[in-house]
Amino acid sequence: MDAYYLEATPKTPKLDFNPDADTFLISGRSIPENSIEFYKPLLDWLDKYVHNPLESTIFEIKLEYFNTSSSKCLVEIFRKLEKIHDSGNKVTIEWYFDEEDEDMEESGEDFKEIIKIPFKMKEIKED
Repeated sequence: MDAYYLEATPKTPKLDFNPDADTFLISGRSIPENSIEFYKPLLDWLDKYVHNPLESTIFEIKLEYFNTSSSKCLVEIFRKLEKIHDSGNKVTIEWYFDEEDEDMEESGEDFKEIIKIPFKMKEIKED
């Protein structure tokens, strides 16, 4: 399966989904004008990945900020990862947040409550 990669822009996050690695990444800011349109290719890619996933997938989220419509897309992504988890493969979500960013920490905690797969909160400490 080919990798799915998009470079970050000031309004969209970097998407790095490479089956040759066991870590998938969303990082940066997610405030696209049309979140559904932006995330649709990734959701389509995940639909294919669900049928032939790696034994272990680590999904890292390192967002600085995301809007409400991006939040809905993240839930859709998590639901697809739940299918992989439910089929017996290992999936872990790692939610990174700056130690001073309470909003991002709370968002991670909210997702953790509704997602039924291992969800790790990872605090980034400044030096």
